[in-house]
Amino acid sequence: MSIKAGDKMPSGTFGVMTESGPGAMSTDDLFSGKKVVLVSVPGAFTPTCSMNHLPGFVDQADAIRAKGVDTIACMAVNDVFVMNAWGKDRGVGDDVLMLADGNGEYAKALGLEMDASGFGMGTRGQRFAIVVDDGVAKHVAVEEPGKFEVSKAEAILAAL
Repeated sequence: MSIKAGDKMPSGTFGVMTESGPGAMSTDDLFSGKKVVLVSVPGAFTPTCSMNHLPGFVDQADAIRAKGVDTIACMAVNDVFVMNAWGKDRGVGDDVLMLADGNGEYAKALGLEMDASGFGMGTRGQRFAIVVDDGVAKHVAVEEPGKFEVSKAEAILAAL
């Protein structure tokens, strides 16, 4: 069953790159007492993710924060090294927190995993965006396969 608006976000841990190397961030640290936009992409460096999805949130970061959002976070079923390199490549700076869901455990906990083995990518997370307020999903926007509409930055900004 997939997460829906009103549900508490499942607990879990993400990989993050720190100044001293790979580290971890719990969902408590990410969500507790904060308003967060959690964006998920099927894969770092993939076309739509790299050219549209992530850059849209970088471009709209100030406007999103102006709506009371504390953190914009982007997760993908990639390792922490790939997420860090992708963030640098896309120039996210401090605008977007890059989260590695290396084994796809968080995507699965959300009920939003997908089988991308037909593309040689194994199990991945679907393309989505969730507005989270103090650990509770307030708005859940999951894309239909092959679509890029409801989870893009402009749509999330309108939903805030």
